[in-house]
Amino acid sequence: MANGEEVLYVFCFARSNGVLDIQGSGVEDHHPLWIFHHSPELCAVLSHVAAEEFCGAAAERQIQELSWIGPRAFRHEAVIEEVMAQSPVLPVRFGTLFSSLKALTEFMDTHRETILEFLLRVTGHGEWSVKGLLNRTLAQHRVLSSCLSAQQEQLSAMSEGMRYFAEQQIRNHAQTELSGWLEQTSRQVARDLAGHALEFRECKVVSQEDTESGIEEVLNWAFLLPSSAITAFQQRLDRTNADLGRQGLLFELSGPWPPFRFVPALSVAGTP
Repeated sequence: MANGEEVLYVFCFARSNGVLDIQGSGVEDHHPLWIFHHSPELCAVLSHVAAEEFCGAAAERQIQELSWIGPRAFRHEAVIEEVMAQSPVLPVRFGTLFSSLKALTEFMDTHRETILEFLLRVTGHGEWSVKGLLNRTLAQHRVLSSCLSAQQEQLSAMSEGMRYFAEQQIRNHAQTELSGWLEQTSRQVARDLAGHALEFRECKVVSQEDTESGIEEVLNWAFLLPSSAITAFQQRLDRTNADLGRQGLLFELSGPWPPFRFVPALSVAGTP
């Protein structure tokens, strides 16, 4: 693409009769948002961007810089959330470009039925995130205390040297016990919560342990929840936290978010 050439930056697809107006700028302040009405049922929310901002070697370098990508990624999601307040949305990934309105039209022609089916399915629903946070020190202490208590009679009958080695074995066994407990408990909690949801996704855990608090993110889930189920879902999670929090495991809820994790795979046919 020539230097200075503009391309189309797409934020999301939505219902034409739902999104009648959109204000503000796209990911670049000097390019306003606008709506492309593909059909009476389907539209795209987009803006123009300079091609060199996202394409080429220089763009590859700057997209690695948090100071560049941070505010643009934030704006990307903010626009989708604004549209979601008016219509169900199919959000697209940050940096989705089309070379022309013709290329975008061909893409929407190809995927029209899939997009419309998705918009129908997520109507009245939102994506809710649940993260599992483990206080490993507290959880390990609980499991170890339980293991030591179970073996207390045998340990008390041992010599000091033998008891030391036996306790070391119990400590190693407690690590395995903790992993098993975490896996079994998380499966049960996921089943309980998924009963309120239309769909459930297990997502990649990306955060690291907070060394100051000792809290470690160990689970990352997404639920597609109908509005009618939110209160019951929150109450179920509160009861879970009241029970498991004493054991070192808490669940953190946030949402509703655009349904990024439930978007169907759209083939590359018809894309630029």
